[in-house]
Amino acid sequence: MTALPQQPPTPSDAAEHSAPAGSWEERLAAVWYQARTARIPDDELRATVGTLVAELPVGHPVALYEAGSAWDSTGSPEQAIAFYRAALDAGLAPDRRRQTVIQLASSLRNVGRADEAVAVLRAERREPSDDLDAQLDAFLALALADAGSAREGVGVAVAALGSLVQRYHRSLTAYGEEMELDARPDASSDDEGADLP
Repeated sequence: MTALPQQPPTPSDAAEHSAPAGSWEERLAAVWYQARTARIPDDELRATVGTLVAELPVGHPVALYEAGSAWDSTGSPEQAIAFYRAALDAGLAPDRRRQTVIQLASSLRNVGRADEAVAVLRAERREPSDDLDAQLDAFLALALADAGSAREGVGVAVAALGSLVQRYHRSLTAYGEEMELDARPDASSDDEGADLP
């Protein structure tokens, strides 16, 4: 097995990249599935992901993201942050880009940089909506709580929950948005069209 790199390569080391082949993605998915369902020792997970990452060109954005994910999942958020930033700089497809932003913000929060995590996630909320909106808001709620804005965080979390349920959808979403806006000191400058019906 190939060792997982300790830090991302410099931009000058990066090669041109294309999307990984389907079988590579399937093998990667199997590794992460096993990591979720069975307890894999941290060094084994890092080594397994490292082997897969080594199959891609140096500086490939997916390799950088997956290396960051492996460091993050094994309790090394500082190292993960560097890989996530490098992956974003290298350019990711939209689905992995948003996952990377969420995981970057989570790692920032975990190392005590909650205000930075909030800024990253608020900026991401202005990007086009997708199926990770509620997850993004859940991590924003955590970051807000750590940054001393627990009431706003509760509002974000309740609104996110409202977006996922059928019964009480309208009420939960409206109450959550109202709480979030009431708690935010800069609400009028950051969210357009956030008025409640």
